[in-house]
Amino acid sequence: MICGTGYLSYNLGHSNGMAGREQALDDVTRLSAALLTRSNQVAELEQQIENFNLGAEIDRQANEDVRQEVIELKDQLAKLQEDNSFYRNLMAPSGNKVGLSFGAVEIVDTDVARQYDYKVVLQQLAVNHQLLNGYLIAKVVGRQNGVEVTLPLKDLSEQVSENRIKLRFKYFQTVQGRLALPEGFEPERLELEATSTGSRGVTVEKRFGWLVEEA
Repeated sequence: MICGTGYLSYNLGHSNGMAGREQALDDVTRLSAALLTRSNQVAELEQQIENFNLGAEIDRQANEDVRQEVIELKDQLAKLQEDNSFYRNLMAPSGNKVGLSFGAVEIVDTDVARQYDYKVVLQQLAVNHQLLNGYLIAKVVGRQNGVEVTLPLKDLSEQVSENRIKLRFKYFQTVQGRLALPEGFEPERLELEATSTGSRGVTVEKRFGWLVEEA
């Protein structure tokens, strides 16, 4: 009876272990496919840009349409290269870096005065990704009537209802929405504090100058 129970426990543990390995392999395969797609897109755009540059050199004609298209292609290329780097870093962090980290942070202008779209990407740097739980605290720091004022994101954005924004992800999580600044408030920076909970919990803090991108 004891031998039978031990055999059953072994088989159960072995099956669970194999299922975990299969899930990990599936995750790696999916990320590898995404990375390959981004790499192919980067190569295609680089070739298009090279073709445009060659054509412009041959005929030496000032063609505004071509110039604008080259600019747009280069913008697309820069974005794809950024995505490419992001996927590579997720799959194989450089410099043996592990843990919780900030990815892209964007503040984008809108067609409404004093309103901005924001995006904050948090990522887990690891070789073997496990589910990460934690929270993010975001604040906008600036001046009102010459006095420094700190405003929690929840007071500025309808998409955020608490000071601590819940984090729960395996590879990365995007926190985004729209914020509205009060009249007379002049923003200076965005302060972020991300914390992962658990036995190996860490806290990372970062400040970003208030740099607004055009939509």
